[in-house]
Amino acid sequence: MKFIAQACITASLLFVGLTLPAQTHGNSTAKLPTEATVNEFLRHMFGYDQNLAWKVGSIKESEAPGIAEVTVIFNTPDGPVAKRIYVTPDEHFAFSGDLVPFGADPFAPARAELKNTTGPERGPKDAAVTIVEFSDLECPHCKTAQENLNKLMSEEPKAKLIFQNFPIEQIHKWAMLGAKYVDCLGRENNDVVWKFIAATYDHQSEVNEQNAEEKFKEFVKESGGDPAAVSACAAKPETEKRVRESVAFGEKLGVNSTPTFFINGRKVTGFVNMPYDAVKAMVDYDLK
Repeated sequence: MKFIAQACITASLLFVGLTLPAQTHGNSTAKLPTEATVNEFLRHMFGYDQNLAWKVGSIKESEAPGIAEVTVIFNTPDGPVAKRIYVTPDEHFAFSGDLVPFGADPFAPARAELKNTTGPERGPKDAAVTIVEFSDLECPHCKTAQENLNKLMSEEPKAKLIFQNFPIEQIHKWAMLGAKYVDCLGRENNDVVWKFIAATYDHQSEVNEQNAEEKFKEFVKESGGDPAAVSACAAKPETEKRVRESVAFGEKLGVNSTPTFFINGRKVTGFVNMPYDAVKAMVDYDLK
């Protein structure tokens, strides 16, 4: 059912962009549509479906000059679905999907940006391949992806993994607190933070907005950390500032859903439905 809901949303958004003309990309700032215009567009597109509600998350300039980027959270009967819609400067056309980098070395700009990661690392310092994971501890898809990710890291000893906080507060109520704990633990003890991340995913279904603090303290203790010290660190304003900077860092790289991975700069979204062998082949290719 969830697949059907997502497919209907995607098909409708793709249909509206089928006649999209070629655009000339200059250095001008994008003309941003108003939230009222976006909501009227969505009402005309999806108003017939009384089971579908939505909320406009953000309206900003996209990576492509002159093109506006709108993030919409659709609340379907099967749960929230985040979609990105791009709007042309004249506001006559919209299209959906991902902007894919182009050029002789399309992933070079992302590789350069990803040298500024701040999250905990796992693997050799001089790794030939670096995998950066933008993740949210409350995200069920992130939990599901961990099995594939752990298998990949065990089979690719020359690869390095970096966990970068990207809590999606609009739909995940305790994700920000979890990210603060990751930030504090990562600065204190690299081994403990990875155990904490694993423990949180393992017990994700037991955590809710009311018991999150208590549960995180339990996971910290089980992982070998000091629960009181980490809790105090998580409460500091500078900790939230670092987490929000991590989110902004991801947004700059075009991240708008979790989990999102960058394999030596190549963006891979999900790692849940994507065949494991395809992702491993990307890593193997870069190792060569």
